[in-house]
Amino acid sequence: MTDEQLLRYSRHILLDALGIEGQTRILDTHALIIGAGGLGSPAALYLASAGIGKITLVDDDTVDFTNLQRQILHTQARVGMAKAESGRQALSAINPDIEIIPLRQRLSGEALDRLVATANIVLDCTDNFATRHAINRACVHHQKPLVSGAAIRFDGQISVYDLRRDDSPCYHCLFPEGDDVEEVRCAVMGVFAPLTGIIGTMQAAEALKLAAGIGETLTGRLLLLDALTMEWRTVRFRKDSDCAVCGPSGNGRSGEYLRQSGAGPESSPTSCRLA
Repeated sequence: MTDEQLLRYSRHILLDALGIEGQTRILDTHALIIGAGGLGSPAALYLASAGIGKITLVDDDTVDFTNLQRQILHTQARVGMAKAESGRQALSAINPDIEIIPLRQRLSGEALDRLVATANIVLDCTDNFATRHAINRACVHHQKPLVSGAAIRFDGQISVYDLRRDDSPCYHCLFPEGDDVEEVRCAVMGVFAPLTGIIGTMQAAEALKLAAGIGETLTGRLLLLDALTMEWRTVRFRKDSDCAVCGPSGNGRSGEYLRQSGAGPESSPTSCRLA
């Protein structure tokens, strides 16, 4: 670690639980952030400022005027710019010493699988169940820890799926794909601006703990926030031994889902649109 890094990250290094060793592990980490919107903005900003050594920021969308109410990576001057590039500019301004890879593309199938394989930690900052399940399957396939957040109206939630652990549940264990789940988006339902900041910042906190190897993560716990009353609830859940994704014969473990779905570079991709 250089003298400049020792100074930049000194407030981290002063923490007994983290120290130089923990900060060095953070610097050596590659975080994949899927979504540069309401959740991805604060998550990316805090990971960059904290010294995550490499960030791949993925979003296929452009900055819209309606995004500025909550998507703090972006500015009015960058309306119309690709969100991934706008995010790169914002993150580079905070910490020019880290590597930032902006990807303006939609991810699905083999492209998503290959990208997840390159990362140490994956942050799901998207807003639709199809994309969340696709990310989860890829993380199960490559045993990558997944930090997943969601925010709509005044309701937020966050959990961690540490798929390096045999006893860890996956996203499918908690929210089985194909269940009759209402699909809602902030473009229709609205979202309280600070809520995305709260959940996105917590995603960064969980990712940094995973990177540094400190503390206790939210694996097996779902935190639910009602921002109108500012009340938190905790739901504990366990791995589903018969899970169709992470179970012994699950398609995520074998990568069979890629062949079953026919997903690949030429297939119709799932869009990653953000809160």
